Amino acid sequence: MDSTAKKDIRKFTLEQLEEFFIEKGEKKFRAKQVYEWLWNKSLKNFDDMSNISKETREMLKANFIINHIHVDLMQHSADGTIKNAVKLFDSKIVESVLIPTSKRITACVSSQVGCSLDCNFCATARLKRMRNLNPDEIYDQVVAIKEEAETYFNRPLTNIVFMGMGEPLLNYANVIEAIDKITSPEGLGMAARRITLSTVGIPKMIKKMADDEVKFNLAISLHSAINETRSQLMPINDVNPLEDLAEALKYWYQKTKRKVTYEYVIWDGINDNEEHARALAKFCKIIPSKVNIIQYNPIDEGEFRQASKDAVEMYVRILEQNGIVAKVRKSRGQDIDAACGQLANKNEVAQLE
Repeated sequence: MDSTAKKDIRKFTLEQLEEFFIEKGEKKFRAKQVYEWLWNKSLKNFDDMSNISKETREMLKANFIINHIHVDLMQHSADGTIKNAVKLFDSKIVESVLIPTSKRITACVSSQVGCSLDCNFCATARLKRMRNLNPDEIYDQVVAIKEEAETYFNRPLTNIVFMGMGEPLLNYANVIEAIDKITSPEGLGMAARRITLSTVGIPKMIKKMADDEVKFNLAISLHSAINETRSQLMPINDVNPLEDLAEALKYWYQKTKRKVTYEYVIWDGINDNEEHARALAKFCKIIPSKVNIIQYNPIDEGEFRQASKDAVEMYVRILEQNGIVAKVRKSRGQDIDAACGQLANKNEVAQLE
């Protein structure tokens, strides 16, 4: 059987694997052993399945492949951040980032190759969306960063954020399946409360998450609570205005009772005045929330410039006066284009493709 006819074994559920083993005259429990090697031990090679007979391993190799990712290029920042250029089975490239701090090690993972949203301030938005990532490709990014955390820092991976390339809610089914594998005891066994999904805010999908009773955290890439400004920054706001987003967030909180985090960049001459700060404070009161004010990471010499320190302090003061927790987040990994909004496959690996 040639490799093109072989099936990707990680597309099979445990039940489907059990059926396969029974059809081949094998014991049903073998499927659970193989499933554990694939998802709990993150194995990339059938030959390493030590409790499976050689004959059964050969049978698996004849029928299946394991389409695992390859970290083709690893860049280390002066601040400890690591950026991976991840090559997928079809040679497409995405990027993921390990972000170390004194208290945690966070994996920032991608959900799509490129992005279909046209946020004007984001380098990733300049890449056309080529395809969604499969659940195993998302899972593999986490495994790679987990191994790097242990190798380079001698510490465990503590948190995962879906803040890499792509819009997670436009690849909803695969992202949810990946999170199931990451949190399942049969998978990596990570706590869902340590995972944050960041979205531009697609109202119908936020409602679907609430209906699906997801256990992970929700972050909204907001950047303005005034429709006109937000639409200029993020064209998706034209079809999903703030009023619709507010309604979806009320539904989210009513169903989950969990607060939301707003991610917010302040730009010089765009949203750095009191009108915008007060609009944000008002929007934050729709449901319990907190604000992460994110340092802007330039992607060229264009119109977007980091706001002044005074403007940032003004925002924090107005938010705190309104009883809203606001934290100013310093960007990590800027020197290797690994910071928020900078993931754009600028490395040599991607250029060769």
